[in-house]
Amino acid sequence: MDSANHGVRAARWRTKAEKGEETMVKTVSFRNKEVEIAGHLNLPDDFSEDKTYPALVGIHPAGGVKEQTIGLYAKRLAAHGFVTVVYDSSYQGESGGEPRLLEDPTTRVEDARCAADFLITLPFVNPKRMGVFGICAGGGYAISVAQTERRFRAVATVSAAPMGEGSRGFLGHMSPVAEQIGTLEMVAEQRTAEARGEKPLYAPFVPEKLEEIDENTPDLLREGYDYYRTPRGQHPNSKGRFLLTSMDKMFAFSAFDQIPELLTQPMLLIAGSKADTKVFSNQAYELSKGSKELFVVEGATHIAMYDVPEYVDQAITKMVEFFAVL
Repeated sequence: MDSANHGVRAARWRTKAEKGEETMVKTVSFRNKEVEIAGHLNLPDDFSEDKTYPALVGIHPAGGVKEQTIGLYAKRLAAHGFVTVVYDSSYQGESGGEPRLLEDPTTRVEDARCAADFLITLPFVNPKRMGVFGICAGGGYAISVAQTERRFRAVATVSAAPMGEGSRGFLGHMSPVAEQIGTLEMVAEQRTAEARGEKPLYAPFVPEKLEEIDENTPDLLREGYDYYRTPRGQHPNSKGRFLLTSMDKMFAFSAFDQIPELLTQPMLLIAGSKADTKVFSNQAYELSKGSKELFVVEGATHIAMYDVPEYVDQAITKMVEFFAVL
């Protein structure tokens, strides 16, 4: 494939009348090096190839796929005039890459850069008016990529949860160093086992069975089960687990390290007042020395921000207002 087009696959843009759709959602693909990324491009209702539009890249939560909460937000933002691309991350969903279900933060950040490469090849996208947003771990990745990807002129997050900081502890409480080293020793042993031909091991992002939940289960995990393991948000491509040998890559990654120096673009952090992950939005806000806003949605938990209309409506209204600066 010609490297000059950044691996973008040509597509014919069909109108709603041609395709018989009520919404302008197109199936697209692009590449992150040798991996083909499967995406959905959401177009404004009044879309015309003769116009140019601001554009957004949306990054899904860990264990999620483009058809879940990130797709909901993308459609809502497109209805307000933003060309919005969402995609399955490398190694996950409909996207390519081996080994499957690898959660590699560095690759996740590069996926977002490649999504920006894709957008700037579209004649109806204004390359000077691009932003990035993410939900949960996708919010952490959005903050991370914005620190070094200057084509993103603004960054917004919903229920942000940075994968590196989150994996080295739980909900803002860092694990003892000895415990972290113990986890890395376990990962090292598993890598050795797999190198010798043994089967890979996987760990769940959320409980896999209802009986695993009790009164001591944190809200994030309890509600995560309700979203990812029931018809509420379940999708066959969303496995809700990750390759155990991802952990060394997670531990080596930090989403927030360069916020004070390099994140000079406007940043919007949206978090529910009852979210146990709000601590991360607080941290990002405190670290930022640039234009920033922490928007707290009263009564919302972490997962409620995924799909509960009264909370999503508030987030979309705020994001539309925020990204109007593009």
